[in-house]
Amino acid sequence: MRRRVLVTAQLRMLLLGALFLLVACAALLRIAYLGFVQPAPEEHSMAEALLPPRGEITDRNGVALARAFPAYSLWFNPDALSDGGPPLVKPARVVAARLKAIFPDLDTAETVKLLTSGKPGYIRNRILPEEVNKVVAIGELALETPSEEDRQYPQGKLAAHILGYVASDGHGRVGMESFLDKRLLAPSERGHPAALSVDVRVQGALEDELASGMRAVDAVGAAGIVLDVDTGEVLALASLPSFDPNKIDDAGQSNMFNRVTNQVYELGSTFKPLTVAAAIDAGTITDLSRRYSARPIPIGGFTIKDSHDLGATLNVPETLIHSSNVVTAHIVEDLGPDKLKRTMSDLGMDERPYIELPARGFPIWASGKWPLLRAMTVGYGHGIAVTPLHLASAYAALVNGGLWRPATLLKVEPGHAARGRRVFKASTSARMNQLLRMIAVFGTGRKANAEGFRVGGKTGSAEKPGAGGYRHSTLVSTFAAAFPMDKPRYVVIVMLDEPKAVAASSYQRTAAWNAAPIVGKLVPRIGPMLGVLPDASRDIDLSDLRPLVGDGGGE
Repeated sequence: MRRRVLVTAQLRMLLLGALFLLVACAALLRIAYLGFVQPAPEEHSMAEALLPPRGEITDRNGVALARAFPAYSLWFNPDALSDGGPPLVKPARVVAARLKAIFPDLDTAETVKLLTSGKPGYIRNRILPEEVNKVVAIGELALETPSEEDRQYPQGKLAAHILGYVASDGHGRVGMESFLDKRLLAPSERGHPAALSVDVRVQGALEDELASGMRAVDAVGAAGIVLDVDTGEVLALASLPSFDPNKIDDAGQSNMFNRVTNQVYELGSTFKPLTVAAAIDAGTITDLSRRYSARPIPIGGFTIKDSHDLGATLNVPETLIHSSNVVTAHIVEDLGPDKLKRTMSDLGMDERPYIELPARGFPIWASGKWPLLRAMTVGYGHGIAVTPLHLASAYAALVNGGLWRPATLLKVEPGHAARGRRVFKASTSARMNQLLRMIAVFGTGRKANAEGFRVGGKTGSAEKPGAGGYRHSTLVSTFAAAFPMDKPRYVVIVMLDEPKAVAASSYQRTAAWNAAPIVGKLVPRIGPMLGVLPDASRDIDLSDLRPLVGDGGGE
């Protein structure tokens, strides 16, 4: 009996020991799992807990362009009752009708389809707190209103192509939301707003004048940019038609293409001042009074000619004022294709534009050695296709003393502008400022000559290429401007895509009649915002060039 009791006790001790050993092994395995597999618990400071989930984007003056807000959504959860019964107490059509009363734009048929599908899904992605209360009053537990973080754009459509939007995965798309994505999400940086170079006042004026000008001539699209010539900062950038980053729909998706940075165009006669500057810089133009033949040039099976008879001869100022293709071709012939190509390359015309936006178009640029005919056509803006941003940066170098700088959408602190590279001599830039001013006073840019703002610039009207050659019925009309020309501070580019010949443009399709007037209205609006006040008593000195031209002419 004692031995039996002793054996039983020993067995119980062994079982107890085995149980303890099993528990110890389980504990060791758990410790190993916690140490090597499961992530360690994260510590969050109070400051981090108070940070927005995504940083704010502002304009250069601190005006909010994009910010995170707590929001509500309307979610259908068919498993809310969890008793195996139907998800809704009332019929789906009744519930959909009640929701329609709260949200008038709701698609009732689609809502009924979702409510009867047995699958969870969003009914609305964004609803207001007062709408949440109305949904709760319906009394259906399957209609949930979870709290979510929402990205909102307080200025609506303003600067949409600059900002882009935030997708449902919480990451930025298209614009600066994409470029700044890591910074806006980083805990160490998202508490500090990301300041852009944009001025919302200038942006609003640009979009307004572009839209008015586009409607007036029934154009299919428009583009515009305002650029600081000394820093490369973009004060405004617009591509029309636009989209609403607060509501990305099919129409918005189709309008996201950026005509300023992503679409390349032949920008026509706006290239002529760049060609003249290259020739002055190279020393092939030393006398602006020299007269060139303005008669058509037969070359390589083609004939280079002007849109109308400009007389037998023209000098350089008259060439720019009257926008002569023929004389520009003669200037290129003296300059040589290699030097023109080098200048265009120095102006960045052979690479994607420099800016932070992800969508940047590559120019249509002939590689290898340029024959004379190619160089001649490039000299007056054909045979090369670039973005309006390329043109803006080139004109900034043309008027600021000769330094090319990359464009930027980030605010540049004083004294921190990019050094850039020299393309033109300072003396060449000073001479071109006179010539650009003369175009606005005497030539094709007269409708851009805003009183007191000393505007200078050049028109460009180029036929769009199509199957089998150029389409004579479609134009791209551009005006490239700078102001004030006695001390240039800003470049303004305005482009209209396929403007029509209508009464508002005196039944003309060229830039002198549709793009130039937009600049003439825009500059007086934005000048005072940017510290440039109208002053009729000041102007760039044209006394040495005025005797070289007559009364001027139109395009």
